[in-house]
Amino acid sequence: MAHYAKVLSGKVINNIVAEQEFIDGFVDSTPGEWIQTSYNTRCGVHYESDGITPSADQSKALRKNFGSVGSVYNSEADAFHQPQPYPSWTLNATTFVWECPVAEPTATADTEYVWNEADQSWDAV
Repeated sequence: MAHYAKVLSGKVINNIVAEQEFIDGFVDSTPGEWIQTSYNTRCGVHYESDGITPSADQSKALRKNFGSVGSVYNSEADAFHQPQPYPSWTLNATTFVWECPVAEPTATADTEYVWNEADQSWDAV
């Protein structure tokens, strides 16, 4: 079984798990296209089912990231990524993960940080 993302106008609107034969013969009355995605692929790397160990067979890495509902499908790059969180963040062309212009400080047991777009900085919360 494989994961498929239903893509409409570049946005993922649904996910299913199915066999390729099902997708090939599936009569779907809703607009969009079913595109295979990999639940175990993050940042262009395929991981074993434990989610920690990179797979020995990286040919399983598919479309950079899992195409979850609400994510974006970039057809030119054949890659899934999340919507841009802030105007100042840039999309890494290798991992297809958004990067902020300033490195996030290390969180501690007492302090976490949130991005402040107006000041282009991380604020402790």
